Amino acid sequence: MSMRTRRRTLRGGASEGTAPLSFVIEPAKREEAMPVALVAIILAFVALIVCVGRNYLLLYGDAVAHLGIARRIFDTRNPGLIQLGGVWLPLPHLLMVPFVQKMEWWQNGLAGAWPSLFFYILSTAGIYRLARRMMPTQWALVATAFYGLNPNLLYLSTTAMTEPLFLAIVIWTTLFAMECVAAIGASRALAVSGRLVALGLLIFAAVFTRYDGWIFGAAVWCVVTWKLFQAKALRRKVTLFYTIFTVLAVAGPILWLAYNQHYFHDALDFMRGPYSAMAIEKRTTPPGAHHYPGWHNPLWAAVLYLRTAQLDAAAWETGFLVAAMAVVGVVVAVRRRLEITSTLLWIPLPFYIYSIAFGAIPIFIPALQPHSYYNSRYGMEMLPAFAIFAGVLLAWLQESWSAKQPLLVRLMHPVALLLIAINAIAMMYFVPLVLKEAIVNSVTRVAFEQAIANEIKNFPAGAPILMYNSDHIGALQRAGIPLKQTFSETDYDSWKAALAAPAQHAAYVVAIEGDPVTAAVAAHPEDLTEMSVLCTTGQSCARIYKSSRF
Repeated sequence: MSMRTRRRTLRGGASEGTAPLSFVIEPAKREEAMPVALVAIILAFVALIVCVGRNYLLLYGDAVAHLGIARRIFDTRNPGLIQLGGVWLPLPHLLMVPFVQKMEWWQNGLAGAWPSLFFYILSTAGIYRLARRMMPTQWALVATAFYGLNPNLLYLSTTAMTEPLFLAIVIWTTLFAMECVAAIGASRALAVSGRLVALGLLIFAAVFTRYDGWIFGAAVWCVVTWKLFQAKALRRKVTLFYTIFTVLAVAGPILWLAYNQHYFHDALDFMRGPYSAMAIEKRTTPPGAHHYPGWHNPLWAAVLYLRTAQLDAAAWETGFLVAAMAVVGVVVAVRRRLEITSTLLWIPLPFYIYSIAFGAIPIFIPALQPHSYYNSRYGMEMLPAFAIFAGVLLAWLQESWSAKQPLLVRLMHPVALLLIAINAIAMMYFVPLVLKEAIVNSVTRVAFEQAIANEIKNFPAGAPILMYNSDHIGALQRAGIPLKQTFSETDYDSWKAALAAPAQHAAYVVAIEGDPVTAAVAAHPEDLTEMSVLCTTGQSCARIYKSSRF
C-alpha cells in the first residue's frame, strides 16, 4: 500500500483501529518540515555567531584551500574552469563563487559559511521527513534533534568544508529513493517519474561533491533499477524518465574523467596525480616508517572508522551505545520492512573502511594510535544513520513496552530529548572532536600565514608577487591580496617565465622552504635582495625578497 495515502504501525499485522495514535507512522506533509527548518535556522545562526566571535571559520587548512579554489576561478591570471583543479570535486567551489567575490567574505571565511549553513538547514528538514517515514512523529523529532544539535555538525556548518553539503545530498537522495520505491510499489507512474528526475539530479550533485558520492549514487541507481525491473508494467510507462535518471547518474563520473583528461592529460589524475591522496601519503610518510593504522587491514580500518563516528556523534564513551542502538535499529527495520531503502545511509561505512585500508586515506583520533588528529570529520557521514536507526529502535521499544510498562513508555520520549541536550552540552564543554582537530592542527599554520600576511600587505598596491599558492594561500587571503596580482602555479606560462627570471617579472618574491620558488631563487638570485626571514614552530621558513630590477 502507498506510504503517502495509508497509515501503518510499527507492529506487523496490527490494524489502524487497534494501534495507539502515537505509534502510527505516516509520511510528513511538506509544511510539517517548516517548523523544523525554522529551528535549524536559529541554531545555524547561533553557531555562526559563536564561531565568528572565536575566529573558528578558517581553522581548517582545507577550508582555506576550498575558498582559494573558488576565488581563483575568477581572480587569477588565467581564470576559468581549469582553476577548479583535478582532485577536489568542483560543486562546493562553484557554490561558493557568488560569495567569495566579496573580498571581506573571502578574508573572514563567511563566503564558505553561507552555503554550508543553507545545507545544514536543508539536511535537518530532510532528516525529519525521512524519519517520519520510519517512526512516529515524537521519535522523528528525537532523531532530528540528535542530528541537528550535534556540535561537530554545527561547527562544520559555519565553514567552507564539504560535509554539510554532502550530508544534505545523502539525506534527500535517500528520502527520494524511499518515496520512489513506495511509488513503484503503488504503481503511481507520475510520482515515479518526478522522483527519478530528482534522484538523477541529486546523484549528479553527489558525484561532483565527494568521491563517496560515486559509490552512493551507484547504490541508489541499483536499488531503483531493481525495483523498476520487478514492475514490468510500470517500467514501460516511465522509460523516458528512467533514461534521464540513468544518463544523469553516469554523466557525473564521465564528465569528471573527461575534465581531468582535457586539462591534466590523465583521466585518473585525481587518483594518481601529484595532488592525489596516494601521492600525498607517499610524500608525507618518511622512508622506512610504518604506514598509518588500518593500512591494508580492513578489520582495523573498520574499528578505526566506527570509533571515529562514535566520537563524532556523542560525548565520552556514549558513542558505543549510540552505534549499538543504530545497529539493532537496522535489524528492527529490516525485520519489520520499515523502508529497507533507508539502509543506503550506511554506505559510508564500507566506503571508508576500504578507503582507509586501500585508498591512502588515514584517520587519526586521540583515542587510538597514534593519538593525534587528522580527518576525524569523515566519521560525520554516519550521523544520519545513527540518528535514524537509533530512533527506529527507541520507537519499537516504546511500542513493545506500551502495555507492560506504561509509566516507562511515557517517560521515554522526554528522557531521550533530555539526554540529547545533555550530550550536546557535554560535547561543547569538552570541545567537539572535529573542532578540536581544527584548533590543534591550525596553531602553527595560522601563525605562519599571519606573519607572511603582515609583511606582504605592506607591499605597494598592485605590486606583482611571485609566490607558490597551493600550500599557503591563506597568507594572501589574510592580507587581502588579489590572486591575479601574483605569479603562481595557477597560470602555467607566466609561472614558468617568472621562475626562470624572478627579479625581472616580480617586484617581490615569497619563497617558502621546499617550494618551487625557493629553487628558482637559488638558481637565479641576481637582482634580488632579501628583506626578511619568517620562521614559526612546525612550519618551514619563508624568505621575502625585493627585486631591484622591477
